[in-house]
Amino acid sequence: MSKPLTIADLKTMARRRVPKMFFDYADSGAWTEGTYRANEDDFSKIKLRQRVLVDMTNRSLATTMVGQDVSMPVALAPTGLTGMQHADGEMLAAKAAEEFGVPFTLSTMSICSIEDVKSVTSKPFWFQLYVMKDRGFIERLIGRAKAAGCGALVVTADLQILGQRHKDLRNGLSAPPKWTLNSAFQLATKPFWCLDMLQTKRRGFGNIVGHASNVSDLSSLSAWTAEQFDPRLSWDDIRWIKDLWGGKLIIKGILDEEDARAAADTGADALIVSNHGGRQLDGAPSSISMLPKMVDAVGDRMEVHFDGGIRSGQDVLKAVALGAKGTYIGRPFLYGLGAMGKPGVTTALEIISKEMDITMALCGKRDIKDCGTNIIASSPF
Repeated sequence: MSKPLTIADLKTMARRRVPKMFFDYADSGAWTEGTYRANEDDFSKIKLRQRVLVDMTNRSLATTMVGQDVSMPVALAPTGLTGMQHADGEMLAAKAAEEFGVPFTLSTMSICSIEDVKSVTSKPFWFQLYVMKDRGFIERLIGRAKAAGCGALVVTADLQILGQRHKDLRNGLSAPPKWTLNSAFQLATKPFWCLDMLQTKRRGFGNIVGHASNVSDLSSLSAWTAEQFDPRLSWDDIRWIKDLWGGKLIIKGILDEEDARAAADTGADALIVSNHGGRQLDGAPSSISMLPKMVDAVGDRMEVHFDGGIRSGQDVLKAVALGAKGTYIGRPFLYGLGAMGKPGVTTALEIISKEMDITMALCGKRDIKDCGTNIIASSPF
């Protein structure tokens, strides 16, 4: 393929290079995948105002997210197993994000550890926290994020139990891959991915192995994670985490006005409107359809950010116009990473930025901060 022009181009390239179990992990939803599809499809229902004969020079996408300067209102979302899309994936993506001037958010369930990412970056990255039953481990994990100078803590609230993702079960997903006929065939058809993986030692969950109690090797890890996600997680735990962390706090996974108001009551700096990319409650509404309701509920009390279904710069601009102070891209950067490594992540960011910039200009605006409902022609939400 010639130079990729769209996120869809990167997706096609990634599918060719990444073993099926890991490509499908990034590119799937729960159960029927209805919410996963709605996240993308509902963006097309929002129509923009075309404006003409206005000054389109000196345009700027620069803004801030929770007080941090960003080159555009986009952060790389926390995604598990990023280092299985490409060897050392989290480290490569973090470097690309830093160079582009946008935040990178490292997942608890990353392949590269907090310390690995810190070793290749010079500016603060963000850390996403899954709350486990082992509170001592959580305290140590937060302490490690503080020691690494992370600029914000993103607490995921919508994964107390794991939604069923049929593709992962059928593919026998594991990190590293278990040696079966199915996985052997998948790996044999992706030789360049395998060659890259052979050159790194990072193939398991770097934030957990050697750090969590009684998890010293990969054989005990899967059982530990299955047992450790805490179904009792409550708003009281969020307050405990906020006090322990002491820095910028973002709560991810809010899709209801009552939960939005509860999030604001904790004193968190921002919430992320998200349905976990359609990977948890299948049948939930799309993230973009719920964004205006969240802004109306708490937009005057905290920043409202957005996650779910973004596949273009136009999607980012639509979310901003509906009130999001920042957005997150997960699959777009994963496709870029899987396709081309670090240059692919940069390409994904360039595509998003260029599409947003051109669309903003054609809507008659020069500054992203001036883009609100004034650029929306019609919206069903």
